[in-house]
Amino acid sequence: MLRTLLYILISSSCFSCAHAAELIVSAAASLTNALREVGRSFEDARRGNKVTFNFASSGALLAQIAKGAPADVFASADTATMDRAEEQGLLAAGTRRILLHNKLVLIVPAVSPVVPSDLASLDNAAVRRIALGNPASVPAGRYAREALEVAGLWLKLEPKYILAQNVRQALDYVARGEVDAGIVYATDAAIMRDKVRVAGEIATTTPIVYPVAVVKDSRNRPLAEAFVEFLGSGAAQATFKRYGFSQP
Repeated sequence: MLRTLLYILISSSCFSCAHAAELIVSAAASLTNALREVGRSFEDARRGNKVTFNFASSGALLAQIAKGAPADVFASADTATMDRAEEQGLLAAGTRRILLHNKLVLIVPAVSPVVPSDLASLDNAAVRRIALGNPASVPAGRYAREALEVAGLWLKLEPKYILAQNVRQALDYVARGEVDAGIVYATDAAIMRDKVRVAGEIATTTPIVYPVAVVKDSRNRPLAEAFVEFLGSGAAQATFKRYGFSQP
């Protein structure tokens, strides 16, 4: 009897190991905190499977996927980058969907004596360095450039820009007081309330949208599709909302 029970336990364990899988999710840096929590919930719901994240700027992630880096799911912080992924044939047909919305804000160090009231205030001599994502690869940087261009300030303020590799790096510059102001997502500012202060919301002509899709060369497409489906579930959306994202 004991021998039979041991056999059943060992067989069940081996069966679980055989069906365990790792899911690789390449996602925009601004999703880091919320998506890690959602990933843990997905793992709890599907015992034996592991979600591994690769967080970076959307442009950098697209370049990695295009060069053959392993990825099962791609979540971008803008539609333009996802459009390029689709144009390059990198996405599994019919799996793309809008995941979340966000807002752009102007922030300053929490202890800053200078608090610009709007974008025009960034032209003040007291504001010497402004952190923002590099528009060439960081969606938050492109949103910021668009807003500054509409305000007629992009070229005028160019000598002040400290370009970051992703939006979280721009946030860190402000949090450490290495710059006088920064432009990041509202969700980024919210995770460092003790170190940065929101000076105001920045209107963007282009809505800040986060699309997600299964990567065409996914090594585990059924699990990848299940994860994308899970991202739209009530539990996952409640987590995203708690971090400041809004639903599509």
